Amino acid sequence: MSQNAILDPGDQFHIGIVAADFEATVARLTEVLGYEWGPEIGGPVAVGLPDGRTTELEIRCAYSRTTPRLEVVRSVADSLWQPAGEGGLHHIGYWSDDVAADTAQLAERGYAVEATRAGVGGGLFFAFLRSAEGFRVELVDRVAEPSLARCWAAPEVSGGAA
Repeated sequence: MSQNAILDPGDQFHIGIVAADFEATVARLTEVLGYEWGPEIGGPVAVGLPDGRTTELEIRCAYSRTTPRLEVVRSVADSLWQPAGEGGLHHIGYWSDDVAADTAQLAERGYAVEATRAGVGGGLFFAFLRSAEGFRVELVDRVAEPSLARCWAAPEVSGGAA
């Protein structure tokens, strides 16, 4: 890792795509690129906005079991969770040991905070930041790693000897 880098490339864990047609996007990624998927997860999420307001959004996504890991997110009207142009990259997700500190460092380098979610104990659970060039980074508290890893674990095989 570069001495001046804020984030470690080894902490990058997914590439996010926001889809206007979730089912078609997942089907295409499976058909053409051979991706396999974990379950769709999500629900209502309280999201902090740059103007200080908090709003509740229905955020749903699925992570690929296949690597490199993809996350396909259902589009959410009137939010930052909109498709990025012609099927383009929406964000790159990183684990963070201190989301608030990493967010502050990125903000010092010109990244604009677009959305955050409070975590347990008053810290940040996630943050979405956008660079002046439009590049978006998602920081996710590393405490979520074990539970999110279940989303892309191989499915359990039931049954046994017949």
